[in-house]
Amino acid sequence: MTGWIALDWGTTALRATRMDGTDPQETRQNEAGMAGLAGDAFEPALLDLVGDWIDDAPLVIACGMVGSRQGWHEAPYAAVPCAPLGAGLVEVPTADPRLRVRIVPGLSQQKPHQDVMRGEETQIAGILAHLPEFDGIACLPGTHTKWAHLSAGEVVSFRTIMTGEVFATLGRDTILRHSLGGDGWSEAAFLEAVSDALSRPETLTARLFELRATDLLHGQDSTTARSILSGLLIGAELAATKPWWMGRDVVVTGSDTTTRAYAAALRAQGLDPTILAADAMTWAGLAAARSLP
Repeated sequence: MTGWIALDWGTTALRATRMDGTDPQETRQNEAGMAGLAGDAFEPALLDLVGDWIDDAPLVIACGMVGSRQGWHEAPYAAVPCAPLGAGLVEVPTADPRLRVRIVPGLSQQKPHQDVMRGEETQIAGILAHLPEFDGIACLPGTHTKWAHLSAGEVVSFRTIMTGEVFATLGRDTILRHSLGGDGWSEAAFLEAVSDALSRPETLTARLFELRATDLLHGQDSTTARSILSGLLIGAELAATKPWWMGRDVVVTGSDTTTRAYAAALRAQGLDPTILAADAMTWAGLAAARSLP
């Protein structure tokens, strides 16, 4: 039987894809994320979404926060340096005898700084499935962007930057919310802000309030303001991670919107990043995990 289920179960959402071997067939998603479920609610939530798939696809390979301490079943972190799937999979006890659920563990790091990832290791496994000889940096933009050094099939080290969450918080919970809106994009404004923050990251918080002042004094449109905010935050991130990406081969794997922004910022610094679709890398990583004993 080649049918199985690839599960990306995060904090706020559950996404399941019915797979035939390595080929995705159908994806379903709902908002039954880890944060809203107690320990005994995970299996019913899974069956509620894909119960009609189970007879033909009883094997479930899952990644993401479902394996956290607050998730369905804890899959302890594997310490880097190691292969992204180096710790193997963790079997989950289930009440439904038809089900076999296995979770991909996350990765942890103690030096040169403490860090963790959960879910991104699966995308990294997908990247290495596509580019097995890759030696360079994987940039995984998102709520908590990861920069991971990959070499010889292993994650050597990694760094997390909270750019996505900071952007969302500033746009929702601060005075800047009155000057931001919509989802427009000005690449020129974005790249100018990237350059400014990359060259002078110490001015970031001062530059943020300028967005509000420019709106009040000159009626700056929200598209320009959003693009500048994104550029300032990503520029500061590039300043913090410069030793990682400068002079390196870089792969960017994220949503269409975030990938576009990070790729444009990196190209402006003279790099030519390889772009790989996040969904495809997740499926490829979970397919690689499926082959583990």
